[in-house]
Amino acid sequence: MKPLGSKILISDDKTEIRAILSEYMEREGLTPVVAQTGQEAMERIRAEHPDVLIADLKLPDMDGMQIMKGAKALDEDLPVILITGFPDIRGAVAAMRAGAHDYLAKPLKHHEVLRVVLRALNERALKRKLRRLSSQIQDKSSLRETMGPSDAVGRLISDVGRVARTNFSVLILGETGSGKELVAHAIHQSSLRCEAAFMAVDCGAIPETLLESELFGHEKGAYTGADRQKIGKIEMARDGTLFLDEISNMPLGSQAKLLRVLQEKTICRIGGAQPISADVRVLAASNQDLHRLGESGSFRRDVYFRLNEFTIWVPPLRERQEDILYLAKRFMDLTSLELQKKVKGMTQPAVDALLAYPWPGNVRQLRSMIRRAALLADDMITEQHLGMDWVSPQPASPGPGCSQETQDTPQGDLSLKEIKHRKIVAMEREILAQVLRETGGNKAKAARLLHIDYKTIYSKIRQYGISVD
Repeated sequence: MKPLGSKILISDDKTEIRAILSEYMEREGLTPVVAQTGQEAMERIRAEHPDVLIADLKLPDMDGMQIMKGAKALDEDLPVILITGFPDIRGAVAAMRAGAHDYLAKPLKHHEVLRVVLRALNERALKRKLRRLSSQIQDKSSLRETMGPSDAVGRLISDVGRVARTNFSVLILGETGSGKELVAHAIHQSSLRCEAAFMAVDCGAIPETLLESELFGHEKGAYTGADRQKIGKIEMARDGTLFLDEISNMPLGSQAKLLRVLQEKTICRIGGAQPISADVRVLAASNQDLHRLGESGSFRRDVYFRLNEFTIWVPPLRERQEDILYLAKRFMDLTSLELQKKVKGMTQPAVDALLAYPWPGNVRQLRSMIRRAALLADDMITEQHLGMDWVSPQPASPGPGCSQETQDTPQGDLSLKEIKHRKIVAMEREILAQVLRETGGNKAKAARLLHIDYKTIYSKIRQYGISVD
């Protein structure tokens, strides 16, 4: 089968060679892309994403082996066909061992070049198909393995399967540490874009002044210190997936530029005037209510509506009781392997403590706690190894800012789920209040003790009305 329109990058410093090979490709319905130097070939690979590279073994700025190494770093599956006017057996063997798909001698013959190119295209297509099938099979088991066996994870897997093979933008909501990035990876791996890049940007970890450069890139001289061109994450993710973590932290100005990407599929680098194609699928995650932030004006409503083509809610660990012990054992086994020691299991009081704890830091907190416990334990993990001595598994007296009414809510006709939710909220409120008392109201120290970020503890203090004075 001849994949019509496939891009064939031809890198040769001789004008006549580029012209002859381009004519060969066009005659067969393929699309030639040309480069005169090795550096230009690298730029074309980044910009054009060719399906096959034909490179001369001797170019003015670099040889074919160097070009092949650089090309494989950008696209490990890119077939590279090396051509030379001075063929020898040792050179051919060296090229094939280095990863070349084939090795051709000049003068080039049309039928020979076509045969090698078509074989390279078919092998590349077969590799992609096998990888896609493999990733789709592995993806479901991967989420089960990394998140747990609960019905809630089963529903997540169902949602991922429903939306993955579309081009919908997806909003992934959930508390910090609950596994939102795992879900984003699963969507990408099951999508039609799985062969292209998955680029993640944490909008809360990059200073506002640098975020746009990270996303859109910049031209040389765009601002003081921009001494070279930079390719942004959006451009690097072309034909693939861009994951924007904690998107609620993105400045409003950057949101406006993101809207253009979502609507027009183009970007402009900072300091550049030339629009650049940016066909990316955007997945965004947040631990905040973006609809409410849109109502208050701190998040653009048009961006929210454009991102919210499909929403996936990742439930917190405290609502996935079946996953707690599964994940604890998984983290314990992995840590035992890392430390080259055998931790046999957990005592019953340790198990009870894990199940009673509300996990404000979710899976990330559980992992940290189990790793530390496995390091401390000699044989069995005990409740003391978990470091929960300062936490009462049941709410005691109301803390600052907590009313007795929330501690003893009449159950009336409430469902079991609602009763459980209210009890967990009361427990979480008491734990936060107790830790804040012990840290003298130091929110940063309390966040570190609870293994949650500063923004989360700040929002929960406001949500629960806890006084830190």
